[in-house]
Amino acid sequence: MENRRSSSPLRSRRAKLLAGAVVLGAAGLMTVQTIVPAQLAQATPVRIDNAAPADFSDVVGAVSPAVVSVQVKQAAEPRMMNFNGGNNFRDFFEDLPNGHPFERFFRDFGERGGEEGRPQRPTPRQYGMSQGSGFFISADGFVVTNQHVIDKGTEFTVIDHEGEEYDAVLIGADKRTDLALLKIDGGKDFTYVDFADEAPEVGEWTVAIGNPFGLGGSVTAGIVSARGRDIGAGPYDDFIQIDAPVNRGNSGGPAFNMNGEVIGVNAAIFSPSGGNVGIAFAIPASTAQDVIMELKDDGTVVRGWLGVQIQNVTDDIAESLGLDEAHGAIVSEAQEGSPAAKAGLRSGDTILEVEGAKVDGPRDLSKIIAAYDPDTSVEITVWRDGKEQDIDVTLGRLQDQQQAAAEPEAVEQQKTSLDDMGLVLTSKADAGLDGNGVLIADIDPDSPASEKRLSRGDVILEVAGMPVNSPEDVIKAVKKAEEDGRKAVLFRVESNDNTRFVALPMNLA
Repeated sequence: MENRRSSSPLRSRRAKLLAGAVVLGAAGLMTVQTIVPAQLAQATPVRIDNAAPADFSDVVGAVSPAVVSVQVKQAAEPRMMNFNGGNNFRDFFEDLPNGHPFERFFRDFGERGGEEGRPQRPTPRQYGMSQGSGFFISADGFVVTNQHVIDKGTEFTVIDHEGEEYDAVLIGADKRTDLALLKIDGGKDFTYVDFADEAPEVGEWTVAIGNPFGLGGSVTAGIVSARGRDIGAGPYDDFIQIDAPVNRGNSGGPAFNMNGEVIGVNAAIFSPSGGNVGIAFAIPASTAQDVIMELKDDGTVVRGWLGVQIQNVTDDIAESLGLDEAHGAIVSEAQEGSPAAKAGLRSGDTILEVEGAKVDGPRDLSKIIAAYDPDTSVEITVWRDGKEQDIDVTLGRLQDQQQAAAEPEAVEQQKTSLDDMGLVLTSKADAGLDGNGVLIADIDPDSPASEKRLSRGDVILEVAGMPVNSPEDVIKAVKKAEEDGRKAVLFRVESNDNTRFVALPMNLA
């Protein structure tokens, strides 16, 4: 009993100490609460309770009857040596001496009848076969596929999911977006699918169905991993990137969302080693739907045409122009006789808006202009001489155009150096060449000019908006830009018959 009573004061003291500690701890917590913002103190980690789909069988079962295989017969050039059309072979055999072992060979297989007058053997025409995928977009047999699937085709066959074959007719194709439309007449209604109205979200599930390796209908699944990809396939690149393992033969096939709607048309894969690495690219449904409807109505796609060579506005180009923000597309050249040239657009103009729609860059401008019909008048806002200006342009019709490239000659005469920029210049007259501009005679490989991909033989046409025809003109223009406080000076350069703008940094130390 005594031991129990003697221990009570100790317990009491311990209890009081613990209670004090609890009070201090609570006070400390309250003090922290008064310092840290309430939203931080109450923040919780992100938690999503949505579960992944158990399987894709419902979607696949519903849409598979709409997916088809597309076989294309193509004329092929003979791969064997042909003696029938080459003058070089004729000359070679005619120069052979009589009795040469090749003389009989040429008589039997060559283009001459020979001494026996044997008739020429006709070369049979050869054909190749290619295949891809596609899908029905209507009950009466319209089929969407890729343009590269049907390219150079002479006969087209569509095979449905039950293995039935149908002859198809090419309605139209659009190389710029890699889309094509076929039509079959099966005497019945086909199961078809619709394009999705909304673009997919990154991270959304997608199912790709097609005919890889000619094996028949196959299904792969993955997620949308990115949107708006530019893979260098064409001027209107805006691909959806998906990580479903799409393989060769899936081209032209659909990528579906979980509602069974087509979010894209499979068109390309990233394959650095020749095999599948799980990265595929699909043409967005919004693009495909517009193009296919035009092909269905007219058999071709008609686009507006502005007629300018353009490039991206980088931070240093924006600085050299006095723009607060690096956006828009700078005109390196307005093509002669184009709608842009007729309206007064000129080299150095930076296109900021079209009909009030902001232009983020060259690709954006191309898509905006292409969406208008020819002969449409649009208001284009440009940045010129340090301020905005509106110009009305009546668009033309986009045609396929080719540009010839010529390699400029390297020169070494009477060089003038701009050491800070890494340039050695000479006049075209000193090099024995006609025309305006100043030749780049040499480049320092460790200089800003080299970093901007300027090359020996390029021609400088303008510096800071001033035409130049001698190295001295270039130096004067650079000095003026320096006096104006520019951190970079804008060069307009011609290379291989194309012009572009390059901003080189100023040495203001």
